[in-house]
Amino acid sequence: MRRNVRKAPAKKAAFSRNADNHCPCGNAGAIDRMEEKMYTPNEHRYEKMVYNRCGNSGLKLPAVSFGIWQNFSYKDNFENMEQMIHTAFDLGITYFDAANNYGNPYNGSAEENFGRILDRGLRAYRDELIIATKAGYEMWDGPYGDRNGSRKYLTASLDQSLKRMKLDYVDIYYHHVFDPNTPLEETALALDNAVRQGKALYVGISNYNKQQTAEIMSIFRELHTPFVINQPSYSMFNRWIETDGLRDFAAENGVGLAVFQPLFQGLLTDRYLNGVPGDSRVSKGCVWIKNDINEEKLAKVRKLNEIAANRGQKLSQMAISWALRGGKVTTVLIGASKPSQITENAAAVEHLDFTPDELSAIEAVISE
Repeated sequence: MRRNVRKAPAKKAAFSRNADNHCPCGNAGAIDRMEEKMYTPNEHRYEKMVYNRCGNSGLKLPAVSFGIWQNFSYKDNFENMEQMIHTAFDLGITYFDAANNYGNPYNGSAEENFGRILDRGLRAYRDELIIATKAGYEMWDGPYGDRNGSRKYLTASLDQSLKRMKLDYVDIYYHHVFDPNTPLEETALALDNAVRQGKALYVGISNYNKQQTAEIMSIFRELHTPFVINQPSYSMFNRWIETDGLRDFAAENGVGLAVFQPLFQGLLTDRYLNGVPGDSRVSKGCVWIKNDINEEKLAKVRKLNEIAANRGQKLSQMAISWALRGGKVTTVLIGASKPSQITENAAAVEHLDFTPDELSAIEAVISE
């Protein structure tokens, strides 16, 4: 099966404000007018969420985590972003996943928006948050901001991310994508150095296959680096970590897995039961799965939806529960365009168990 990795946007200049503190899209003024609002989280936020230990480390992550890849740029609505972050935390989602280049077309604007949300009441709960960022894809012009895993790039990028979010450290710092042109020793040392400098508590990798993971893991172990997690794509329609062996390898070697795109960019939801909606990202050509959607795939979606309904779940919830089955995946990273999607998807943790018949039925549909 083809291995799908998160695609970086075309290289853009990193986001910067002008002297009047306005962003290029004119949204900052509205943000600034909201600064007086503060946030108080739900006091019952930890009662329903499930927390899994990340590999062999002492770190626990929520079974469902939230990523800010989409809908957190300065072209997006800030109030909606803030409501999504607050909704997530109110539901016990403590892990928030960023990257240096998130916020297309203004690279870095997602991190800066997240920093603003922290400022408006959430920063008081910093010790209850797991904040991660990544670097590896194209970020700024020139040879040092191009896609790579060099010490120069990884060090500079982390400093920029900390500045944008106004943080002293991140909890997890990932190398975002394997770089065949940089020695793994250099990449590993750069991540290790971030921990030794107090700028990251743990390190991770993303989009590394089994062999690449094994190679860098051996270096981390020699360095005694707190390497705890790999972040690959994984869903019912994208099972490369099974065929590659990464899923089993991670479990056997005490490495956590944080999987992204568990809903196959929205296809594994009830939105596509009757075809492609006109207002979907697929219809707008904003996702790579457009060429994978056909009547055969949609027929599978409808059959999977029937199985989910019989379980008392939405299709999206069942897809998340399925990704977590067997205990080999630590956390499932979801995205959203509105708070209600987060509420719906977080409820997957209320029904994580599958009967053998349910698993067989799902496998039969997927394998058709």
